[in-house]
This record gives sequence, C-alpha cells and structure tokens, in this order.
Amino acid sequence: MPAKNKACSETTAPDLCPKVNPYLIRTSMFTSALFAFLHFVAVFGIVGTIFFEWQTMSRTPTVAAAKRLQLCDRWYGASATMLLIVGFLRVFYFEKGSTFYMSNPLFHAKLGLFVLVGLLSIYPTVRFIKWGPQTRQGLAPVVSESEYQRIMTLLRLEVVLLLAAALCASLMARGIGL
Repeated sequence: MPAKNKACSETTAPDLCPKVNPYLIRTSMFTSALFAFLHFVAVFGIVGTIFFEWQTMSRTPTVAAAKRLQLCDRWYGASATMLLIVGFLRVFYFEKGSTFYMSNPLFHAKLGLFVLVGLLSIYPTVRFIKWGPQTRQGLAPVVSESEYQRIMTLLRLEVVLLLAAALCASLMARGIGL
C-alpha cells in the first residue's frame, strides 16, 4: 500500500490526500546518495592528485616522475570537471535545493575557493604540458629553481584552500551561514 504524503494530516479526507509511491522515494534517495558518492570521489580525486603532485615534484624530476606528474595533472582536470558537473547537479536537482545553496554565503565562499584553486593550478598545468616534447623524447625536463619554487608554492596554496573549502562545506551542511 502506498505511503501517505507527509504533508497530509490525519484529519485530511483520504481521497484528497495524494499517495506517494515508496519506489519513487527509494529511487530518489538512491540517486541522491549516488550523486553524493560521485561528489566525494571527485573531491578525493582532486585532493589526492594535488597531494601527489606536491610530493612528486622535485628540482630535478626524472623522465618517469615527469610523466607521472603529467598523467596526474590530467586526472586532476578530470576530477575537477566531475566535481563541477556533479556539484551543480546536486545543487539544482538534489539535496536541499538551489535556494538553500544560493542564499548561503558559505556556499559562495566554497565555490570561490574552488575557483581560486583552479586558477592557481593553471601555472603548474601549463608547465607540465610544456614538458611534453622533452618527455616524449625520453628526456627529463629542466626545472629552474624559480619555477620549482613557484610550482611548490602554488601546490601548497591549493592544499590550504581546499582545506578551507572543506571547512565551508562542513559548516554549510550544518546550516551555518544562513
């Protein structure tokens, strides 16, 4: 027997109270949970790839290390793209609804931090791409001290900003900022 709609009270005439299909509720809950899972996978992908880049980057990368950094950076881009797509789908089609998110300053802060991380990642990505001709020839890239310092500083900043975004997400999930 279909469950009653929670909006209906016990005093509402049964024929005026719409029925809710429990299958649709379970399907909706599953879909929401699936998108939450995909969101987590994308977040972990971003954090993992940035951390890997931070730990792998050296003043004198080997050919193998340079190729790993290039591949890792592609995974970073794929994870970031997935996070944006899944995140916006969650905002507009699942969870608490777009009004909740759009009216929460912590959501805007989290999104702004994510955009800033993306902007900071441009320089390392461009550098890793420019290593392509060397690594394809089996040569290790030459990294100047200033380039190394700049990349390492940017990777550290990205980690710190991602932690700040995670704090915003935790606070926002508990209704803080409304």
